[in-house]
Amino acid sequence: MSRDTDDADAPADTAGGASLPGALPDALGAELTAFRRDLHRHPELGNQEFRTTAAIKERLERAGLHPRVLATGTGLVCDIGTDTAADVPLLALRADIDALPIPDTKTVEYASTIPGRAHACGHDVHTTVVLGAGLVLAELARAGALPRPVRLLFQPAEEVLPGGAADAIESDVLDGVGRILAVHCDPRVDAGRIGLRTGPITSACDRLEVVLDGPGGHTARPHLTTDMVTAAARVALDVPALIARRVDARAGLAVTWGRLASGHACNVIPQRAELSGTVRCLDLDAWRKAPDMVHAAIDEVAALYGAKSQINYVRGVPPVVNEADSAQLLMDAMAARRGIHSVEDTEQSLGGEDFSWYLEHVPGAMARLGVRPPGELSRHDLHRGDFDVDERAIRVGVELFTAAALLSRG
Repeated sequence: MSRDTDDADAPADTAGGASLPGALPDALGAELTAFRRDLHRHPELGNQEFRTTAAIKERLERAGLHPRVLATGTGLVCDIGTDTAADVPLLALRADIDALPIPDTKTVEYASTIPGRAHACGHDVHTTVVLGAGLVLAELARAGALPRPVRLLFQPAEEVLPGGAADAIESDVLDGVGRILAVHCDPRVDAGRIGLRTGPITSACDRLEVVLDGPGGHTARPHLTTDMVTAAARVALDVPALIARRVDARAGLAVTWGRLASGHACNVIPQRAELSGTVRCLDLDAWRKAPDMVHAAIDEVAALYGAKSQINYVRGVPPVVNEADSAQLLMDAMAARRGIHSVEDTEQSLGGEDFSWYLEHVPGAMARLGVRPPGELSRHDLHRGDFDVDERAIRVGVELFTAAALLSRG
């Protein structure tokens, strides 16, 4: 359950941060918590985030800013400080705004009011953090205290492969951007801290759909049929094993099935079977080779059992690879706010994130934003209906981004 503790009580090691402007005012902190809860009550799926987009736009306009809705109809960008530093590359702060098609199972007053939809990945927090950072930075810009212009990027459809980032890039959201930063909620990290690493921090993630066909028939005469259930079972078991032997184990290339369906009666061998799952990979080069390897392995196994295979391999996202200077900027910003001990090393995740598409064009980095209440041994994982956050993480994310904007010089 999310904590109701006031934002001002967020866990902190404030060594070194007292002289840096851009702290989150308490009144704005309370407003942001309410904003996050409103988003949590009204989750919207990818490319359907009309209410969410309108809420962000209204708050930015009320602050005297000029957001621009993306060409896709949802999501928006908003520039700060470009009137005084037009020739300086922008620092982009990115949030994803969509929710997941799963039910919210929490018992809290801000639980989802939309059946079968939930902000179970923390995108409501990401959105609130970037909004809050933008509001604080706008005040600094008015005071002439913002050293470089900043672009707020609220991106739709992160959960829709190959990710809404690709559409956002086509809408020119990176024009003039010199660096891009993001955070992602992490229930394994305490609120008040971030996890960080240079290099790959997520994995590649693709979608795989397979249809097997062959003559069916009576279970009394399997020799006259393609034993489709057995063929599907062997594809499910043998393809991941074959792939594991055809690529360097350090690449972490893994095929994992989430669905297998075949047949309707116990005494009928079906003519068709369907499998679907994901292909995940820690290594960028291996990810680029993965479609050919997976196709070959499926065809080989299916052929052994007389089944014909139709494969739909849907490219997802490459790994997020944190650029060294950008990761250092996030580390310096967090250290300035809460001390260097508030930054912890993090492992590379097997989860996918379409923030990686931006890093194909400009340098940048993503940090893991701690959302676990300090002292709690475990926290409900992402993509579960009971996922929630320690809302004091909102202050941490806002002040991380404002510090990064103030410390960034290139």
